[in-house]
Amino acid sequence: MERFKSPRQAQRFLATHNQINTVFRARRYQPSAISYRRARADAFDLWGCYATEMTA
Repeated sequence: MERFKSPRQAQRFLATHNQINTVFRARRYQPSAISYRRARADAFDLWGCYATEMTA
């Protein structure tokens, strides 16, 4: 909370951060390195699509 102006601002940030984190976070199982890299690449592709959609 030190750098947030209010609890509401902190909550808005954390709600958004949680949605983005869900896209990039590795799941509970232990994937192989190749599977992890593929999932990570897919997440970045998905994020690129979201970012393009938001700016259009």
